[in-house]
Amino acid sequence: MVFPVYLGVGAFKLHPHFVFEVVAYGVAMGLLRRNVSRDAIPLSQRSSVVIGGLIGALVGAKILVLLQHGDLLWSDWRSWLLLGLQGKTVVGALLGGLIGVELTKKWIGLTRSTGDAFVFPLLVGTALGRVGCFLTGLSDRTYGTVTDLPWGIDFGDGLPRHPTQLYEVGFLMVLGLILARYRQRDLPNGRLFQLYLVGYLGFRFAVDFLKPDFQPLLGLSFIQLACLLGIAYGLRQLLRREVTVS
Repeated sequence: MVFPVYLGVGAFKLHPHFVFEVVAYGVAMGLLRRNVSRDAIPLSQRSSVVIGGLIGALVGAKILVLLQHGDLLWSDWRSWLLLGLQGKTVVGALLGGLIGVELTKKWIGLTRSTGDAFVFPLLVGTALGRVGCFLTGLSDRTYGTVTDLPWGIDFGDGLPRHPTQLYEVGFLMVLGLILARYRQRDLPNGRLFQLYLVGYLGFRFAVDFLKPDFQPLLGLSFIQLACLLGIAYGLRQLLRREVTVS
């Protein structure tokens, strides 16, 4: 397989990252629209929450991707700036979106949890996006470290690497099945999102040890540090709800 794997017929070909990113956004927004049409939050408030989340996600994705690749600032600052314009990270988008939603809720006076409606759109959208990352190859910078395992993938530099993008797709499928079963129970409002948050960030913290990232603090990357903060927040919310329910 030659990366990037362009998609199309004949001379008409599109970059895989663009194709899967567009599909991911479209499917995720369609699922979110269906979910919010069923909840008890007024449309005006829900629209404000969605917009606040999208703005927060954009800001968070850009800030964290720049921190993640801070090693390029002094050695190749042009690439660093280009990465800031074009790059983004799912963890930064997730945590930035969470902050944006919470700030918006305080602004409009909404106290009800709103996260459950986002869970499956996020799961499906992220999985689709990771397929595009895999097909893009080295330029996406989401590949893993060198491995001698039989499923190592040569993304174009002659070295077999962990296909961490596919690991994430597989994990998201399993997490989705687990959360789908939980959704059938009578869970407190917001519990599904907190389970998703802790589960996904826990996976990202672990799998990022298989990535050749800039790790400035205690052998951890900025994405891993952000994951730890998000996990702490999610566990705090889960434990607080357990105490409230009991």
